[in-house]
Amino acid sequence: MYQFLIVLPGTDPLVWRRILVPERYSFWDLHVAIQDAMGWLDSHLHEFEVLDQDGQLERIGIPDDDFPDELPRLAGWEVPIATRLTNGMGPVRYRYDFGDDWGHTLEFEGLEPANGDGYPRCLAGASACPPEDVGGTRGYAEFLRIIRNRRHPEHAETLTWVGGAFDPHAFDPAAVAFDDPRQRWRMAFEGS
Repeated sequence: MYQFLIVLPGTDPLVWRRILVPERYSFWDLHVAIQDAMGWLDSHLHEFEVLDQDGQLERIGIPDDDFPDELPRLAGWEVPIATRLTNGMGPVRYRYDFGDDWGHTLEFEGLEPANGDGYPRCLAGASACPPEDVGGTRGYAEFLRIIRNRRHPEHAETLTWVGGAFDPHAFDPAAVAFDDPRQRWRMAFEGS
C-alpha cells in the first residue's frame, strides 16, 4: 500500500488527509481516492503535476487534444502511480477545479504492508472540505467569515446555499466512503 499525505494549503482551519491506496493504482484511481477522502464531488477537471526523471513537468489527468497546452497531456487511467510516485520524490501538486484552483500538496510517505481488505483507507485527517464552487481559498475564507457572523447581510443566504449548516472543523476519517474508480470512470466517460 502507498501512504499519502494530502494537504489543502491556505485553508484555515487546515484541511488535510492521510490515505492508503493499493500500489497497483493508476493516477485516475488515486484521483478518485483523493476526491472521496477530501469530500469533493468530482464535478470539475483535475490534474497531477509531477516531475519526471529529467526534472520536466508532466501533467497527468484528462487529456484534451483541442487544448494540449492547457490541459493534462497524459491520461491518468493509463499511468500507474508506481512509475511516478516513489521515495525521494518531492511533493506532487494535485489541482482540482481550475476555476477555484484548489491546489493540493500530495506527499508520498512510504510503503505500508496490506493489513486485510478494504483499501483504499482514510487513516486520519482534519477539517471539513470546503464547499464546491466557493471561490478557492480566498472565497472559502470569506464564506467562513460570513457564516460566523450572524449579523452579516449574506449570512442567511450563504447558510441556505451550503445546505443549512457548515462546521469547518468537522471530519471523521471512519466516515469516508471510497467509490470504485472503474465505476466512476464509466460514469464520467460512458454516461452510465
